[in-house]
Amino acid sequence: MRFVRRYLVPRLIQYVLVLWLGITLVFLIPRLMPTDPVLAQINTLQSQGTFLGPEVVEEMTAVLKEMYGLEGGLLEQYFSFWKRLFSGDFGPSLFMFPTPVMQLIGQSLPWTVGLLLVSTVLSWMIGNITGGLTGYFTGSRLLRILDGMAMFVRPIPYYIMALILIILFAYLLPVFPLGGALVIGTKFSFTWSGISNLFKHAFLPIMSLMLGGVAVNHQTMRLIIQNVKQEDYIRYAKMGAIEERTIFARYAMRNAMLPQITGLTLSLGQIFGGALITEIVFSYPGIGFLLYRAIILADYNLIMGITTISIVAIITGILVIDLLYPLFDPRIRFK
Repeated sequence: MRFVRRYLVPRLIQYVLVLWLGITLVFLIPRLMPTDPVLAQINTLQSQGTFLGPEVVEEMTAVLKEMYGLEGGLLEQYFSFWKRLFSGDFGPSLFMFPTPVMQLIGQSLPWTVGLLLVSTVLSWMIGNITGGLTGYFTGSRLLRILDGMAMFVRPIPYYIMALILIILFAYLLPVFPLGGALVIGTKFSFTWSGISNLFKHAFLPIMSLMLGGVAVNHQTMRLIIQNVKQEDYIRYAKMGAIEERTIFARYAMRNAMLPQITGLTLSLGQIFGGALITEIVFSYPGIGFLLYRAIILADYNLIMGITTISIVAIITGILVIDLLYPLFDPRIRFK
């Protein structure tokens, strides 16, 4: 009962408030943009040579406003937005009319989740292991070399790394394709040829994200483990003649992992926002590239759909890690 009153209830209240504020901003920000999506759609049709009389323009404007949830005042639009949100209906997309927004997100999201889930988890695991070893066992030459490589790679933006990988392994040494998710004209299937096709196209995007992620996690964990190494309980363990490997695995790493677990949860939540520049560079059909096209074409419904899902995922991830944190940190259970 004490846990529910002092720990669970405050976090649930905070979750609801932050979620409401984030989704409200998603509703307001597109409406503050200077571009009117309805007029943009009509102007696009007219620029393509379609003749629209005044009556047709007026009727089309009314239909499009109703379709995109722009009918009535701002308050009326706001309540209509929440009603559509609870029903999971963000309406049709503007630039791929009449395809529903949720269908477009459903087509793009698996590509982004697969790309970022693999790169995020692998970079987190590898970076934390190498960083922990480097921070604790400072006398190893191999680990010092790894630390130097991480210091060299970390300042390089991931999109520059993507271009470097394309030049090296898709142009000079054409081992992997230049871009795309599959060979043009093919569909993914759970066969050896389908999986190898997917792997070849995803390898360079994953590596471009992983190299920077490994370097960041490596250096962060190295600094954390160096501080943990100076704690009294580590010194007492050494005085008790406990093996260094045991101290490293059971005491140093377990305590150093706590802030890294929070960072992993936030990173996993951000998967639903996509890797915009990487997906553009590699022509990868993910959620980030879809969001870019939606912003360029002022597609209110698609912008709100993608950003709402991203916000819900990130905030829910934070709530989940808050609720699970007592399992990792016994000090919270004690309090």
